[in-house]
Amino acid sequence: MASVLIVSDQSLQRLGLRMLLAAEPDLTVVGEAARGAEVVRLSASLRPDVVLMAIPPFDAECIEAIRRITRPVRLLPASAGADQVPPRVLVLASTSREGHAQAALRAGAGGVLPHDAGPDQLTAAVRIVATGDAVITPGLTRALIDAVREQRTPYPLDQPIGSDTFTGRERDVLLAVASGWSNAEIAARLCIAPATVKSHVSHILAKIRARSRVQAVTYAYESGLVQPAA
Repeated sequence: MASVLIVSDQSLQRLGLRMLLAAEPDLTVVGEAARGAEVVRLSASLRPDVVLMAIPPFDAECIEAIRRITRPVRLLPASAGADQVPPRVLVLASTSREGHAQAALRAGAGGVLPHDAGPDQLTAAVRIVATGDAVITPGLTRALIDAVREQRTPYPLDQPIGSDTFTGRERDVLLAVASGWSNAEIAARLCIAPATVKSHVSHILAKIRARSRVQAVTYAYESGLVQPAA
């Protein structure tokens, strides 16, 4: 059962999303929020699996909320709640404005869907993001790859990443993530357990100081580990 926190500044949209998700036997809505600041507080107290955010274009408050949700400040000792996974964020955004969607992904969102996504597409995306996989539309994927091709600056890290940073298996997993494989597909193709895949992905994200699989994909292209097709 995946729990969802709904975020929208439109009450009718929140109601529609709640009715849609509540009709699914494996999804449950644990709360609603109207603005970015409110959702940060609720996500910390309710600890949903997924925060579903319908955000207007260039809403800086919501982008900052995504950062705070996906990388919360730890006030407890390192041993306390160390295995607690922050909520994953799925954004409903205007994909016609590429900068809008890219800002959400760079902030740590695990997926972006267009505002007019169908009910089946939306519920499927919630399930995918809940498992830790990423969801982006084909058009946005193309735009991200094009942006990487045109970019000439290296991936912004506090410390340089060397070729020996990853183990052989982590490198295999990163290549698979960059190829768009889900955790289940990676596990099947590499003949390892899904839990092992999740562990490798977590280690990779920690090493490159990334917040999401989408940022790991960007790193793989920008570092030259994966070459975009011509």
